[in-house]
Amino acid sequence: MAKARTAYVCTECGAAHSKWQGQCTECGVWNTLAEIVVEPDKVAGARRGGYAGAAGPAKATSLAVVAGEAEQRAITGIGELDRVLGGGLVAGSVVLIGGDPGIGKSTLLLQMLGTIGQRMRGLYVTGEESLAQVAARGQRLGLRLDGLEALAETSIERILAEAATVRPQVLVIDSIQTIWTELLTAAPGSVSQVRESAARLVRFAKETGTSVFLVGHVTKEGGIAGPRVLEHMVDAVLYFEGESGSRFRILRAFKNRFGAVNELGVFAMAEKGLKEVPNPSAIFLSAHAQPTPGSAVMVTREGTRPLLVEVQALVDASPLANPRRVALGLEQNRLAMLLAVLHRHGGAAVYDQDVFVNIVGGIRVQETAADLPVVLAVLSSFRDRALPDKLVAFGEIGLSGEIRPVPNGEERLREAATHGFRLAIVPKANAPRRETIGDLKIIGVDRLGDALDAARDL
Repeated sequence: MAKARTAYVCTECGAAHSKWQGQCTECGVWNTLAEIVVEPDKVAGARRGGYAGAAGPAKATSLAVVAGEAEQRAITGIGELDRVLGGGLVAGSVVLIGGDPGIGKSTLLLQMLGTIGQRMRGLYVTGEESLAQVAARGQRLGLRLDGLEALAETSIERILAEAATVRPQVLVIDSIQTIWTELLTAAPGSVSQVRESAARLVRFAKETGTSVFLVGHVTKEGGIAGPRVLEHMVDAVLYFEGESGSRFRILRAFKNRFGAVNELGVFAMAEKGLKEVPNPSAIFLSAHAQPTPGSAVMVTREGTRPLLVEVQALVDASPLANPRRVALGLEQNRLAMLLAVLHRHGGAAVYDQDVFVNIVGGIRVQETAADLPVVLAVLSSFRDRALPDKLVAFGEIGLSGEIRPVPNGEERLREAATHGFRLAIVPKANAPRRETIGDLKIIGVDRLGDALDAARDL
């Protein structure tokens, strides 16, 4: 087979060059040329007619016909992973999983292959460990090794050749940054190598219907290392998160073509690997012996799941000319806005106070439903007066002091009632017609002043 020709393309303007040079002659930017593979005309023509290896050119199809075909999903047996994926594995899908070193990415995928090994054929490709290390990990996790097939290889050509022989239904690549192709002269892990290797794996998945998982390294900033186009090429991007020193792990979907974005799966790291957490709300709530000033409970929504989360606030006199505003798990600019609204419409002046807000459990709340509980927690700490026990709140606060409704209000209230909460302060538009759900008494409010009065009178 003739060696493929390579070229160098500027990542800024897209200009092509026959050889590498420090500066792009078109846009004048330095160090932006990346090596790519130039496909022969006959190969490019074949791909214009469909995936490589497809018989005949592609033809237009009515979407009504396509919609009638049921989407086939395979259950992995790990409920939290199936939830984040949108209900299970989709044939031909490519999933990218990123996370800090040692967070549990390889452990989760090896457990998945061990779970489905009796029903589906899987292949675990490692570019960072030896087969002996993978086998030792499998034994430590208590997996049945007779159903696990593994390959220690980094060449994409040899990996695809072996996959064509084994014909797995699930293929795991650990990790994509170690894979290289002999068509390029760049070092493994470079932008061009990662992009070309991922492109060939995506093509293989679509042609054969194999579900492919790619493990990705992360940068110091927390993003997946390599070209940004890598996240656009795959069908789903999952991030494994967890605080250092904590045994809990959160698997979050940031992109998913087959399910809800921001879906959340919760695991606990144990001696035998990752265990599912059936009641994740319990790990986000602190067990206080008695009501504590500066603590409020809200119901947030991650994907399709409502979660009870504790919001903690600490307000203290500041010795600084510019008091500090620190928010962990919450957008800092939104905290500054809420403090201004609290001053204007709630009569609480905290402009000379340091304000610290923390979302318990390391979770990051991005929705506006956190506005009301954050304000209640700040005011509780400022006045050194605890909120009533078993009180839950949620709602968006506008700049004019109005309390706006949030989506899925009744579902949030049912989740709070399930966990034994007895009082709820919510937007009036989210309050159901009946005053209670179970043992939960619901107070609907229109203005911030009404919410503060309700909390003070309880």
